Amino acid sequence: MTTEYLTLSEIRSIGFEALLRELGPVDTIRFIQQYETGRGNYTRDRRKWLPQKSVKEIGREIMKVRHTKSK
Repeated sequence: MTTEYLTLSEIRSIGFEALLRELGPVDTIRFIQQYETGRGNYTRDRRKWLPQKSVKEIGREIMKVRHTKSK
């Protein structure tokens, strides 16, 4: 008994075809995006673009927005 193995390229091609057939193009892309690992250091980077505020400052801003919306 001999067993033939598919190449990785063949497996990838068959897999994409199955995903497209079962999920359609939009959900196939959404499925694949789940496995993107991303790059960089999110925790370090977000400290650069998020303002440094205390919990009290954030709370005051929330209350201000709520007060403005209730008028």
